[in-house]
Amino acid sequence: MNNYLSLPTGTLAEAALSIVRDTVSKPIVDHSLRSFYFARLTAEHEDSLTDAAYDEGLLFAAAIMHDLGLGSLAQGKARFEVEGADLAATLLTEHGVPAADVGRVWEAIALHSSVGLADRLGLLTYLTHKGVFTDGGRVAELPADALEPVRVAYPRPVDDRSLRDAIVEHARRSPAAAPPFSIAAELLRQSAQR
Repeated sequence: MNNYLSLPTGTLAEAALSIVRDTVSKPIVDHSLRSFYFARLTAEHEDSLTDAAYDEGLLFAAAIMHDLGLGSLAQGKARFEVEGADLAATLLTEHGVPAADVGRVWEAIALHSSVGLADRLGLLTYLTHKGVFTDGGRVAELPADALEPVRVAYPRPVDDRSLRDAIVEHARRSPAAAPPFSIAAELLRQSAQR
């Protein structure tokens, strides 16, 4: 891939990155960037870059904003995935993205943590999920030498718990933010046992 660590450019990409940088912690911004790179690497590895459904701009929007629901704009009235999807949809709509594409990004963000679902629902949702879970260490399908430049450029602090802590903090805001059997509910349960 040319320019391995390049990011999409343009007004929408800049707005998406800006809203994330302005509203979530730096470790979560870095996680979101790593998730994008790993999603794009997955597309390259699986020969999906030329697939008609592949849209790097939408992939960047979904990956970079997938944890927007953990930032200062989220109110804690729904699970973080849905709040983030709603916030991202608003930004995309304001930037004139067609409704069908807004819907695809909404789905990718809302389902990014849904193991067993996200990998069955279209290329954008699949790649977003794969990128997020590759960064989380749960998917090991990409060669280590492909992952290393991303991890060097955007290192994760040792024993970093910022994502887990942000999910728990969001979950404590209301019962709707941590519905039964969600990742938020499980992490909230685990934190109560400490």
